[in-house]
Amino acid sequence: MTFDWLKSYTPRSLYGRAALILLLPVVSLFLVVAVVFIQRHFEGVTEQMTRTASREVRALLDSGESAREAGASRLARSLQIAVQPVPTDELPRANLRRWFDFTGIIVIRELEALLPALRVIELPDDHRVILYMEQHDGIWQLQFDRRRVSASNAHQLFVNMVFFGVLMTVIAYLYLRNQLRPITRLARAAEAFGRGRHEPYRPAGAVEVRAAGHAFLDMRARIERQIEQRTLMLSGVSHDMRTPLTRLKLGLSMLEDEDRIPMQQDVADMERLLDEFLAFARGAQEGQPEPVDPVALVRRIVEDCARANIPASLVEVKGDGTGEVALRAGAIRRAIENLINNAVRYGSKAELSVLLTDRSLRIRVEDDGPGIPPESRAEAMKPFARLEPARNQNLGTGVGLGLSIAMDIARAHGGTVRLGESQRLGGLRADIVIGR
Repeated sequence: MTFDWLKSYTPRSLYGRAALILLLPVVSLFLVVAVVFIQRHFEGVTEQMTRTASREVRALLDSGESAREAGASRLARSLQIAVQPVPTDELPRANLRRWFDFTGIIVIRELEALLPALRVIELPDDHRVILYMEQHDGIWQLQFDRRRVSASNAHQLFVNMVFFGVLMTVIAYLYLRNQLRPITRLARAAEAFGRGRHEPYRPAGAVEVRAAGHAFLDMRARIERQIEQRTLMLSGVSHDMRTPLTRLKLGLSMLEDEDRIPMQQDVADMERLLDEFLAFARGAQEGQPEPVDPVALVRRIVEDCARANIPASLVEVKGDGTGEVALRAGAIRRAIENLINNAVRYGSKAELSVLLTDRSLRIRVEDDGPGIPPESRAEAMKPFARLEPARNQNLGTGVGLGLSIAMDIARAHGGTVRLGESQRLGGLRADIVIGR
């Protein structure tokens, strides 16, 4: 038997589940004690007290005296029962009980079963019990203290249970919050690292939480060292390669134009490939995210493209979000420029749009090129991927790192790059989506 159906009703946050674990036993214990108390105290004790009071009433009725004589008798005074005659037309038509008087239900039930001559019972308040009895000389009204048939201050147990239950729940919640705080700090630090931010974190809390915190710090340090080593290695390779390329340039400058121009083009292509490798190696870990206006950033990129004679335009800005987004402006610029270059390489123009909401940022680049089939889009995101059927190899001279660099930058910001078909232009649609 599985309990999957309960998942939709349980809290999803750690605080909510911890509070449920804390409150559920307390509430269950309260309900069990309340039910037992009602059965044992409200019913059992009230039944016993009502039987005792009914015997006293029968003893007074069996005296054989009239109502006035019985009311003035020594027995009535010793039993503290007031007796007086009542005209028949003043007899109430039905029993009287307040709707919240639960012990009154038991009192009425027991008295009706134990006193055959009983006609009507009134329980107007917490102090009086009024009985109307049918006797040989008419209707008698008997009145005595309510405390003789039901326990006084029966609510004290509930008051004590509620007070101390709430008090212990608050104390347990404060303690539990201190225990859960290191876990939330660890989750916040891990989320920040996933978004490319380095948030200070120090392991604290229970032994298991400290162990998880130290494991996270070790993992973060290894990843940062790996990224640094990769960047340094490829930067060194790029630097070492530039020296022979410079010598090749000097050697080619001494050749005739007929042989020199094609070889110089090859050297320029090698330099460009080195630059792309270095950009891919650097990734998006340069600097710390800073508040940036994404719309202004995209507008500056479009203006720079216009000065470089690149057909790119900002066609739409929408969304109900305001303010700035924590971004690495240089990395985001590189990702958008890569998408623009891909768009104009395989199409005739690139159109950009920005959607900014309170929860996310979406920067879209669309082109009118051949696009990428849905089954090849996952392959297109891999480094050095070249898609022959969709993107003509002869149209560009890239090495298949443009989309990979954009994806790497988006992931460093806690986002992603999504590819689809442009409804506006019919070509490729590339979205950089980043959570706020």
